[in-house]
Amino acid sequence: MCYYVSNQLTRKEMKDTFGVSYEGPDFQGSEFTNGFSFPKTPVILDKNPDIAVLGDWGLLPWWAKDRAPQKNTLNARIETLAEKASFKDSVSKRCLVLVHGFYEWKQLDAKGKKKEKYFIRLNNGEKPFALGGIYNFWTDPKTNELLTSFSIVTSGANEFMSEIHNTKDRMPLVLAKSAEEAWLSERSVDDFAFPNYDPDLVAINLDPSSTQLSLF
Repeated sequence: MCYYVSNQLTRKEMKDTFGVSYEGPDFQGSEFTNGFSFPKTPVILDKNPDIAVLGDWGLLPWWAKDRAPQKNTLNARIETLAEKASFKDSVSKRCLVLVHGFYEWKQLDAKGKKKEKYFIRLNNGEKPFALGGIYNFWTDPKTNELLTSFSIVTSGANEFMSEIHNTKDRMPLVLAKSAEEAWLSERSVDDFAFPNYDPDLVAINLDPSSTQLSLF
C-alpha cells in the first residue's frame, strides 16, 4: 500500500517537470507526509491537465455525509476500482499525484518487530514524478466547502517491490513520464496493472544500522 510520501514540490519543479502552472495557496508539503492526516497534496486533474491544484488525500464519494470515509480511501486497489462503492464513480476521473517518492517498510521477522524503512522513487534522475490517482469533487454539507479529494491507485507488486513490501505485496501506480498522459486518458485501468505495466524503481534503505544502503 502507499500511506507515506514526500511531497515537497516547488512551483518551479511543477513547471519544469510536469509543464504545469500551480494555481493555489502557498504550499510547502513535507519530506515525510502521513496520509492518515489527510493532507493537501498537489495533483493534476484530467479535466485540466495544464495546471496543478491541491487535493485532499482520501477520496470522498458523493454520498459521504462527512469526512469519515477518508481513513479507508487513501488507496484504491486497481483490480476492484469498478466494484467498490467509494471508487466506482471515479474510475474515469483520473489524476496525477505529484511526489518526490514514497516510503515502505520491509519486515525482517515473522512477528513484524524488526523492519527496515525504504524511500522509493522512479528511476528518473531524482526528479519529481507522478503516482496514478482517482479523484472526486465533494461538498462539505456543514461548511459548503468544495473539496477535491483523491486516492492513490495501487497494483500488485513487481519483483522489486515484493522484495521490500514483503507482507502486502502491493505498490502504488508509479507512472513513468511516457505513461502520465495515457493514465489521464480513457485507457483501461487494466493496462496499468502489473505485469501489464512495470515501472523502473530505485530505493534507498533508510535504516542506519543496515549495511545495505540502496537497491537498484
